Amino acid sequence: MRDLNNLSLFAAVVANGGFSAAARVVGTPKSRISRRVTALEDQLGVRLLERSSRHVKVTAVGHEVYKHARAALAEAEAIDHTISELKAEPQGLVRVSAPPGIDHVLGAALPTFLHRHPKLRLQIVVTNRRVDLIEEGIDIAVRIRDRLDSDADLQVKTLGQIGALLVASSKFVAEHGAPQFPSDLAKFATISVAERAGSERVVVIHESGTVAEIVHEPRFSVSALATVRHAVLNGAGIAMLPEYACRDMIDSGELVRILPAWTVPQEILHLVFTSRRGLRLGVRAVIDFLAGCLSPRSSISRPTSVSGKLAPLSKVPQKCL
Repeated sequence: MRDLNNLSLFAAVVANGGFSAAARVVGTPKSRISRRVTALEDQLGVRLLERSSRHVKVTAVGHEVYKHARAALAEAEAIDHTISELKAEPQGLVRVSAPPGIDHVLGAALPTFLHRHPKLRLQIVVTNRRVDLIEEGIDIAVRIRDRLDSDADLQVKTLGQIGALLVASSKFVAEHGAPQFPSDLAKFATISVAERAGSERVVVIHESGTVAEIVHEPRFSVSALATVRHAVLNGAGIAMLPEYACRDMIDSGELVRILPAWTVPQEILHLVFTSRRGLRLGVRAVIDFLAGCLSPRSSISRPTSVSGKLAPLSKVPQKCL
């Protein structure tokens, strides 16, 4: 195995155009560099440099060795960087923005994650608003959109597709019945995640491919998803909830699906962050944590798309019935 120190000094001589310049750059005496390069030549059995009292010329074989030396030194540096990262520990504050309901999904897994990284601090900003990561100091944004962000300054990690479901409590259905067609929904009390009053429109697709539009005016609306969940569970009406926010209650029987043959077009669940290069270890750790918790392969989502293709998506998780 070649001595990387000798290769490094030889590369410094070539890159800086001579022994004196190399000595100034690397902080090693010129005489020592000369001895190490000579030792490298003896070891290889070739002449790498032609020396005179005033000039140093790289031989043909020296140019070839120089190219391989640079590659070898770069790989050695990469190994050192990798090992130092493995030995390092995620720490510091990481700020995440997420839509309402996602924080509920993350809550169960957070204690284990934070226990594993005791020097890491995490702040989750719950908002439907599109945050400016750079201006607002957000490290990672969890987004549910009909299309991926195209900002060249942002990196995107796609987690999958996710939809929303019409649900009500079994008590509500027992007392009031259930709509048979999308047009029937206007006759029932509905609950909405919304900040503005007024009628709402939602596109739904039948399992046969038929598209319909639901038009309704909520009996009750609130901008907090958790409040809507609580109201639905207590029989206040029918709501369209993001699947990640109600799948567990459907599985337990607390909620039942309304118009089960109809679904809303799905949206893309993805993470957005500023750069892959130079990411702090803490940010990388949180990205991995979010991907593990929110991936559709986990329990938060079971896609129910009509076709395998992405349809034009309504913003149901941002504005639900």
